[in-house]
Amino acid sequence: MSIFTPTNQIRLTNVAIVRMKKGGKRFEIACYKNKVVSWRNKIEKDIDEVLQTHTVFTNVSKGQVSKRDDLVAAFGTDDQSEICKQILSKGELQVSERERQAQLESTFRDIATIVADKCVNPETKRPYTVGLIERAMKDVHYAVKPTRNAKQQALDVIRLLKTHMPLERARMRMRLVLPVKEARRIREKIKSLLANIEQEDWTPNMEIICLIDPGAYREIDELVRSETKGQGTVEVLNLKDIEEGDESL
Repeated sequence: MSIFTPTNQIRLTNVAIVRMKKGGKRFEIACYKNKVVSWRNKIEKDIDEVLQTHTVFTNVSKGQVSKRDDLVAAFGTDDQSEICKQILSKGELQVSERERQAQLESTFRDIATIVADKCVNPETKRPYTVGLIERAMKDVHYAVKPTRNAKQQALDVIRLLKTHMPLERARMRMRLVLPVKEARRIREKIKSLLANIEQEDWTPNMEIICLIDPGAYREIDELVRSETKGQGTVEVLNLKDIEEGDESL
């Protein structure tokens, strides 16, 4: 005689569980270990490599599947794949204390690595070592946020560390080439977005070699393209204007 298995129960083992409480109900999804963080950091882009099944549970360990009415009430849809993505992005990853600590330490170092790669001492233009940035983060008692990726947190850390040490984003070196007529019309707008002009030549076109803060790149690019109707060019010469050697305190 065959054994009957209830259709609303799915047994899963060796999983990473992501949990979310919404509308007074608990919802869980079953993921492959080590894939949730990769998805949140946009390293893993294939959802099927992250989810063990496109099914929403009330309890993964017991294999209890969420009811359709509960899903619609909480998420406004019964599309389980879409709901899984919401839980994956915003839910709480259930891990052991040892795993949690390892993940926090790894993310802490990833954040420090990004900050060290993007920033310099504004007085010397030299980059800081990853170890020095880690020590500075500990000095200001920075706490890693498990639900946010390392790149997002690195921007927060840069703002925080600026109040405690000489630190700024490494500037980009660019070449701008514009027809003279348009250049005369928008020159002041462009100059307001530049950190420093290294060279400026007006024959036969206006050519500027300059340093900019990375956050201004998109605005400069859009300004040149729209105001010159595609005749102007923006060329990145160097992503980071730095002096060789590491900075130490």
